[in-house]
Amino acid sequence: MVEGRGRVIAAATDGACSGNPGPGGWGALLRFEDGSVEEFGGFAPATTNNRMELQAALAVLERLQELPRHPDLRLRTDSKYLIDGLSSWMKGWKRKGWKTAAGKPVLNQDLWKALDAARLDDVPLAYVKGHSGDPDNERVDQIAVAFSRGQSPVSTKAGVVKPAAETAVSPADVNEQDPAPPALVRLLSRMELADRLAAGGYSLTPIELAQLVEQPLARLEQKKEAWRWRDWELQPVEEGMRWRLHRGAAGSKQSG
Repeated sequence: MVEGRGRVIAAATDGACSGNPGPGGWGALLRFEDGSVEEFGGFAPATTNNRMELQAALAVLERLQELPRHPDLRLRTDSKYLIDGLSSWMKGWKRKGWKTAAGKPVLNQDLWKALDAARLDDVPLAYVKGHSGDPDNERVDQIAVAFSRGQSPVSTKAGVVKPAAETAVSPADVNEQDPAPPALVRLLSRMELADRLAAGGYSLTPIELAQLVEQPLARLEQKKEAWRWRDWELQPVEEGMRWRLHRGAAGSKQSG
């Protein structure tokens, strides 16, 4: 049930494989306007990393068909294979009867055809560099890797990760020896990213800021003046259409 959550404002996917080919997993998450998060993923016993990337995107696109979507929604992925396939290569494959330029059958045709049928014109793909500190990319990577190892992804405040029925296994509990609570590890990742954004002078849209500070988009859209999040001051840019972080600034109202 999604009543009361509002529209989906962010989506992210990732795939992982041990051996390539070998046991694989995929992970996905959706963020809603009220700040809630939906996470899910799955496992395949013998697969490739590329298939897991495609499977993750397919699962999200099929889920998004059932949900209200923000007009600025993007599906964020670190897979150039997925992006290039959907945006560039597929037209040529279809003209050639699902053959490559070399005349060979396109790999992973079943998933590409399913993605072509499930694609949403209002949800473009956006590339994010893997392992670069992006919170949502890091999280879906954790989910995918855990499933690829036959393990249960550690829950966060978003709740338990839901296994996809068609690819799920019954993984054992993991990370019992993790020295830091998962919520703290996730917070530190977001704070490290905030430091890099502040140092680089980057500005964020309200949706991007909602992902960083994990606050409802509707609350951020109401803000017009500078305010504080932990050790950073958020200052409006372009009349509040974007926000810029400043480390250690003082004098504004604390929030979150």
